[in-house]
Amino acid sequence: MRSSILLSTWAAGLAQAYTVTVTDLFMFKNIDPIVLPGQYTSHMHSFFGSDAVTVNTTTSAELQKGCSSTENPNDFSTYWVPTLYLIQDGNHTAITPMRFSAYYENLNSAEIAIPQNYRDVAGNASAQSQDVLESNAGMKWFCEGDPEDEDTDDAAFPTKTCSTHLQTLLLFHDCANPDTLESAYSENPNYFPTYGENYCPKGMYRIPQLRFSIRYDLRTLLPDGWEGQPPLELACGSSYCSHGDFINGWLPEAAENMLNDPSKSEFFGVDGPLGDYNAGSVCGAENATDSDPSHGTSDYAESVRMMKSSSMMRKRHLAKHRRS
Repeated sequence: MRSSILLSTWAAGLAQAYTVTVTDLFMFKNIDPIVLPGQYTSHMHSFFGSDAVTVNTTTSAELQKGCSSTENPNDFSTYWVPTLYLIQDGNHTAITPMRFSAYYENLNSAEIAIPQNYRDVAGNASAQSQDVLESNAGMKWFCEGDPEDEDTDDAAFPTKTCSTHLQTLLLFHDCANPDTLESAYSENPNYFPTYGENYCPKGMYRIPQLRFSIRYDLRTLLPDGWEGQPPLELACGSSYCSHGDFINGWLPEAAENMLNDPSKSEFFGVDGPLGDYNAGSVCGAENATDSDPSHGTSDYAESVRMMKSSSMMRKRHLAKHRRS
């Protein structure tokens, strides 16, 4: 069921200090350096931001050496989500988002800048229903500007054609330990009084809260629209498995500037050493590309084969280990 609590939370977040950086997709690839480091066995992801990301990326410095597809020249972060596919006649066609926006919200509550080398994951990649999703992640699919179906789960695809864009939202952790880089969601002090005034677990501090907002334009792909379950599928499975990954690549000076908004109540642009917030990529967003094209794949069928092959090898290894 649609959650009025979540809706009011988003509304409150937008009323506070925030900034946003818009970034273009630069590759589809079957890697996930946070969840499956060193392996080419992930389901397909859509990547945005710094193209220096590889299957082994762990630091902000690595990303800051790349070409970023982000309009803010000071943001070398890499953002990725499971690829959305159109399913027709048994074929999977990857859909490029019309717009990917990374919002940084609740800046008036932030105590520290997002640390260098900070990484985070939001959502549940194995989820197949609403009841297993963490409510703080705010996972949501809907038709932008259209009336919402109150009988549909927040994390389910809309059951009627979108007159504008299919949109999805996802909230990341807003508490972090700058030394260990561990993270968590802040909590209501009425329920977690031991968290202290910043609502974070001990040793953690409030950071700007990242929110993904992704819009897909399906009107050309599906000119006749749909009624019921749309012919869409995420690389991880159903709509409920939607999730997001993030490795911080903001230049340190810009990350600190994110906390310097004087108004504390509205949008402001985050400038930095490489220019104003909307100056555009210093290398040209169109030049961001896969920095390791010889490994992994962008082909859906091949990615499935690689996952199955890896799974079979693991099973054989376990069986051999048991026999020994």
